Order: sequence, then C-alpha cells, then structure tokens
Amino acid sequence: MKEVKVLGTGCANCRNTIRLIEEVARERGIEVRLEKVERIEDIAAAGVMRTPGVIVDGKVVHAGGVPNRDAIAAWLQA
Repeated sequence: MKEVKVLGTGCANCRNTIRLIEEVARERGIEVRLEKVERIEDIAAAGVMRTPGVIVDGKVVHAGGVPNRDAIAAWLQA
C-alpha cells in the first residue's frame, strides 16, 4: 500500500489532485492510503513552498500545480 499525502489548503487544484490520485490508483488497482495535509506549518515543515504538494511514501514528488496522470501513475508504481 502506498502512503500518499496531498499538501494544500483546500484550493481547487488540491481537490483536483486528490481526485486524480484516487482515479489513477483505482484504474491501476493500486491501494493507497490518502491523507490531506492542510496546516501551513505542516506543509512548510515538509519543504513544500507551492501547493498542491504530493508526498509518496515519505518523499516529496511534486509541488505546484495539478500533476498529470502519467506522473501520478509513475509515483504509485515506483
């Protein structure tokens, strides 16, 4: 199971990122535990200065803008 955190304050891009991750995981049959991190202090502590940020299994893999499906698939399959 992949541990995925989406960092952001709840903007449309953050919501779209969560939706895309859920869709890609479901389409590929990959189990994910998805957590939303909204506290600015926690986002900054992760080193993310642009949101949405994505952390997969403890590693920041994305910051700023909505990621594309191919990138999400690569993160989840790694």
